[in-house]
Amino acid sequence: MTSRFSRGVGIGIAGALALALTACGGSDSGPGGVSGEDYEGPAVDITFWHGWTGGAAPTIVPKLIDQFNAEHENITVKNVPQEWADIASKMPLAIRAGKGPDVAVLHGDDLATYAAQNLLQPADEIIQGLGYSADDFPPGVFEMGDFRDAQYAVPWSVTPLGLFANKEVMAEADLTEIPTDRDGYLEALEALKQAGVEGEWVDGYVFTGTFEFQSLVWQFGGELYDEDVQEATFNSEAGVNALTWMTDLVDKGYSPANVAQDGNIKALLAGDTAFNWNGVWQTTNTAFGDLDWEAAPVPQIGDQKAVWSSSTHWVFPANKGQDADKTAAAATFVKWMNDNSLGWAETGELPAANTVREDPELLSTYPSLEPFMAQLEYAHYETVSPGINEANALITTAINEALTGKKTPQEALDDAKAKADAVLEQNREKYGD
Repeated sequence: MTSRFSRGVGIGIAGALALALTACGGSDSGPGGVSGEDYEGPAVDITFWHGWTGGAAPTIVPKLIDQFNAEHENITVKNVPQEWADIASKMPLAIRAGKGPDVAVLHGDDLATYAAQNLLQPADEIIQGLGYSADDFPPGVFEMGDFRDAQYAVPWSVTPLGLFANKEVMAEADLTEIPTDRDGYLEALEALKQAGVEGEWVDGYVFTGTFEFQSLVWQFGGELYDEDVQEATFNSEAGVNALTWMTDLVDKGYSPANVAQDGNIKALLAGDTAFNWNGVWQTTNTAFGDLDWEAAPVPQIGDQKAVWSSSTHWVFPANKGQDADKTAAAATFVKWMNDNSLGWAETGELPAANTVREDPELLSTYPSLEPFMAQLEYAHYETVSPGINEANALITTAINEALTGKKTPQEALDDAKAKADAVLEQNREKYGD
């Protein structure tokens, strides 16, 4: 990969860093010198924490860092990969002790939790200096970093859900086109059933069933929470319609009951089912091998187009005594990484930077990404609210209870809503409104 997209770091970052670091307790040195396109301060070593430990990432990240270090004589980036769970447990303590990273990557649903604890630097002026705005990324993803009227993050990647189809299984029911809407999808499932195939194996696990449910809630016009995330709303009519759609797949014989975790993708690969709602990350699944498969946008089951997507973001930790030179150098690193992120698609994630995704080389190299990119105009991202993951876990529980017949969709969602509201209240007490 080359630096042909590089635009460098804006001149205004030095002053921004001085303001940001004053807010988080000052700095051991003055603000980093930034001039022209890159950091021009004294030589610094910066640490970079991330959770990319699987797939192609452990190969790609070190190569990118080596290239960056070779092009920047005054910046040495130290790569610190670790499991995401370890980051969640270690990084808050490390930041408070002044021993955290100079730059890190977080998932979108973690940003508000860190920001509410003053673990991240407000980065509005840093981002302005980098030349970024919401228009540089897919709709809605830049706003993920906005918390209490401050911007804390720069988008790095997005990972929407899609529909994976086994064309060989479709052919057993004389299906040649992947369905795009409710009627077409039901017709395909019925045709597959008549051919002895359960067309979509639906489950109650996070990376498949939960994200399918959330996509359907938005398609039916609902929301998971109210606008201020004070109350759960996933038990609305839209939520019940979404979960009923999923339970109907089992009741009508289009899906087996009690599908095990990852059972649906395994069934797709084994030729036991035709369709699987799954994330863009499956495009790099080597198990597909010579299988005749294709990815497509998720079908529109409800009244509007919508699809779930996750996101990852660059953040600048507010270490006690954080060195402003190091944060300025980290800003240069973030910009360079985004500008050189075309090859990141090899990990099964879409680069967030529009300039990179719009490069024809991306789809010529990774053609299976096209349907996922087409969905970004109507993708919905994680809820931004401190401590939200505990409430989100209750959604998964409700889906599982309904799919296994323990409760009706309405009962399962009502019970989950009551517990989620209690979690949201606890979060307000812990993190403030």
